[in-house]
Amino acid sequence: MQTQMRNLKDLLMPAALVVAAWCAGPVAKAQTPTVLDGAYIKEHTRTKRVVPYTHIREADAMWARRVWRTVDLREKLNHPLYFPTEAINDRKSLFDVIKHGLMVDGSITAYDAGPLLTDDEFRKPLLRPQLEEMFSRWDTVYTEDLVTGDMVPKLVETKVESRDIKMYKIKEDWIFDKQRSSMDIRIIGIAPMREVRGEDGEVRGYAPMFWLYYPECRYVFANWEAFNRENDAERRSFEDIFWKRQFSSYITKWSNAYDRGIGDYKTGLDALLEGEEIKQALFEFEHDLWNF
Repeated sequence: MQTQMRNLKDLLMPAALVVAAWCAGPVAKAQTPTVLDGAYIKEHTRTKRVVPYTHIREADAMWARRVWRTVDLREKLNHPLYFPTEAINDRKSLFDVIKHGLMVDGSITAYDAGPLLTDDEFRKPLLRPQLEEMFSRWDTVYTEDLVTGDMVPKLVETKVESRDIKMYKIKEDWIFDKQRSSMDIRIIGIAPMREVRGEDGEVRGYAPMFWLYYPECRYVFANWEAFNRENDAERRSFEDIFWKRQFSSYITKWSNAYDRGIGDYKTGLDALLEGEEIKQALFEFEHDLWNF
């Protein structure tokens, strides 16, 4: 009797294994990421190559002027640079792209803005520990003890998030190339600007965190999509936005004998109007070259 039971068990064991494998098969298959969130695979932007700049000889630069401008991401035209504030499947904000290039890829170099945050000449590269400290720092805040009622110090970690960067500063050169009879606008540097708050917590202004050499950033910006309000199938990269000048900004400085910005001698609405006058002067200069 025992021999017959042992033989029956030997016969049923392989069948049980087959049934168990059949039942576990669909579960294991379901864990494999085979879902495509969309109708097609997006490959164009991810593999896009940067359009090289046209070479300009010094002898062909008939006229040149350096301009500094500020891009305010709170303006509606600039929202594709600001949103999404948290990374999603196929899009990131401009600051998250910059942070990815600095901390993950290491393909971008950040340069110190100096002790007064006015150095934009790419003199001192920042090391990774300096960037980590800049993106995440510990501050001491005082909170009320619920038992004693006394104000006690408490360490709080403050992280710089994408939503905190509401402005960018851009340094660019306007050059008229007489060989090609065209005006070229070359962005030289870009700097994310974070809020500067007073002791009362109110915003006192904006200051650059660091400067980035824009020709180096182009290779990163070209492979990340920005939102297109009209057509999801024709999303442009961040490089396209800057290349095609599809952003709104106001001028804060241009090259002058005193090396001073507009804010040093005008404030408020007068400063904005002065920037618009500089924009008009640049436009009229290019326009007058073709006035026969």
